[in-house]
Amino acid sequence: MMLVILSYVPSLLCGIHVVRTGREMYWLWIFVIAPMLGPAFYLFAVLVPEWMGGRTARGIGRATQQALDPERDYRNAMRALEDTPTVGNRMKVAQAAAALGRWDDSEAQWAQCVTGHWAEDATILLGHANALLELGRCQEALQRLEQLKTLGREGETPVVALAFARAFEGLGRNNEADEAYRFAADRVPGLEAGGRYVAFMAKVGRREDAEIGMAELDRRLTKIAPPLRAEARVWRDIAAKALGR
Repeated sequence: MMLVILSYVPSLLCGIHVVRTGREMYWLWIFVIAPMLGPAFYLFAVLVPEWMGGRTARGIGRATQQALDPERDYRNAMRALEDTPTVGNRMKVAQAAAALGRWDDSEAQWAQCVTGHWAEDATILLGHANALLELGRCQEALQRLEQLKTLGREGETPVVALAFARAFEGLGRNNEADEAYRFAADRVPGLEAGGRYVAFMAKVGRREDAEIGMAELDRRLTKIAPPLRAEARVWRDIAAKALGR
């Protein structure tokens, strides 16, 4: 009996922290149904990032919270938009919908943002272009990217180059796609640009170059913090699939 009581002590302590810091009440339910596992999740999702305050720690905490409640950001963004229908809040809904793979919803929200005073906002133009790319509407995406390019340096970043590469690839403009992918692959953080470039090279028959890129992806994957590695591995696996592995 004493062991059962003691097993709930971590849940009790974490529950006190939840209430005192005003965090989401679903944690209390998790502590009740999982008195050992729940506090362990809370430790890595909340307490470690709070104590360490570092970039990696925050990333680990966010990844854990997303695994527990993937729609949390979307719900909060929708609530904020309903309360205050500003462009900023609509952008948050578009970004949260994109994170869930709801590209029709994301594109519709971006389309409502890119009007009037905000028609030349770089973040909105890129967000809308990426949503259009995910929907296979490459020509429309390219038009948004061309608008973005006229803004100067904001339209010349590696992330924008990656979007251009995807649009060119979708339109069969492979020479332009290759140039843009090559620029983005070593400059965009994470493995997405490299993974997409390897898949592109494999598709157009550049097997040897794709294998070299694949080896680089594997090397970079080992440098990523283990709790964040699963997300990065998605792009590595996309490249591997394109190579028939």
